[in-house]
Amino acid sequence: MNQLFPARFLTAVLENFPKDFMSRAPEDLEEYGKDWTRVYPPAPSAVVFPRTTDEVARFVRLCTEHKVAVVPSGGRTGLAGGAVAARGEIVLSLSKMNRMDPVDPVAQTVRVQAGAVTEAVHQHCAPQGLIWPVDFAAKGSSHIGGNISTNAGGVRVIQYGSTRQWVLGLQVVTMSGDVLELNGALEKNNTGIDLKHLFIGSEGILGIITEATLKLTRIPGALDLFFFAVEDMAAVLRLFHHVRKAPFGIMAFETMTHNCLEVVTQSLGLKFPVEQRSGAYVLFEAIRPASTDAQQIMDAWLEELFEKQLVLDGTLAQSPREARELWMMREGIAESLFKKAFLHKNDVSVPISEQDDFVNKMFQMFSSRHSDLEVYMWGHIGDGNLHINTLMPSGMSRDEFLKRCHDADQDLFTLVQEFHGSVSAEHGVGLLKKDALHFSRTPQEIALFKAIKKAFDPDGLLNPGKIF
Repeated sequence: MNQLFPARFLTAVLENFPKDFMSRAPEDLEEYGKDWTRVYPPAPSAVVFPRTTDEVARFVRLCTEHKVAVVPSGGRTGLAGGAVAARGEIVLSLSKMNRMDPVDPVAQTVRVQAGAVTEAVHQHCAPQGLIWPVDFAAKGSSHIGGNISTNAGGVRVIQYGSTRQWVLGLQVVTMSGDVLELNGALEKNNTGIDLKHLFIGSEGILGIITEATLKLTRIPGALDLFFFAVEDMAAVLRLFHHVRKAPFGIMAFETMTHNCLEVVTQSLGLKFPVEQRSGAYVLFEAIRPASTDAQQIMDAWLEELFEKQLVLDGTLAQSPREARELWMMREGIAESLFKKAFLHKNDVSVPISEQDDFVNKMFQMFSSRHSDLEVYMWGHIGDGNLHINTLMPSGMSRDEFLKRCHDADQDLFTLVQEFHGSVSAEHGVGLLKKDALHFSRTPQEIALFKAIKKAFDPDGLLNPGKIF
């Protein structure tokens, strides 16, 4: 049921903000009230489109005065229901706050508004030879504010770490309407608690990020992109152990099971990348050594892979087009599975050193207890993050499928807990994973979460119902 506005609230919005500030058009409510989760039907009562931090501050102050709930919204590419407005809240879209200031090539920083699209920031910084190195499949749609609010990971965490490592300062609006300037562009600031880290990864429940000062790095040099066929997931992990000792750097180490590759190549109309069909595949991006004998180093290393039978088949991207197509096979998996059937997603992580045992026990668990659910798995092996997904079988009702998935989730999350892992590695908690939070967080931690929430948002009006 849509939230009913007090008449004085609506009058105040109409009198104090631009005419195009608020929309109640059904198409806008549908579009801005949801994210990529596709599980929760959107039901916002309105959408507002601020252009400045001042407008955000004045609007949320008004919402607090009239006890109106607000859901911050970015590119809505999240997969945990963190940006869903399902209970009549007002969606505060940051899509019109997309200013990007000039790049500072000396400090290697850039200040941007929260609605700047991730890929647009990459392109904005590129002429200076710099990049904000957070990179993932949704970069063409996701917003910087959403990246920061979820501490986004992606395909290059093995080299650069997650979003948290690349944020120097934040501008944040709290539900009281206060504007916080947190750390600015300082590299060093040892004056007590660094409050910006409370907002990074907090999924918009503490405050609304409106601007950020991002830390940049040089665009990497020459990269070689390989696609390998290996026997199974155990072989993927053996290859990863070998790669860790390689005489060059690792930019990405991604994997997928055979059924994932079949679906994505068929969906996108791509040629199968290798002749050998096998149980699993690896997309590996190497940083080519900066030396005159780089090619000899790479050739000798590749020869050793085949001599030790660590790979069954492989190919090297010979052009930017081939590299793009190989990346499409990895980054297009989720969307291709969505097109095939209703999809149930899991995004877990375990310590890198424990992946071997975890993967073996996970497949054994599905085989022995949930054999009617086919597992489609891909992930970022270099940071211990695995995406474990199941498609609804033909002939099974959606309600029955969700019940089966819930049962399987309990077994999966129990296994994750045994390995001291996380039930949500990079997608966040949102609505989707909040009932599973206890598998990864202790009661004492959750109590502290709630106390921090109460301190910043005593009335519980900001992104209500998310995380806990």
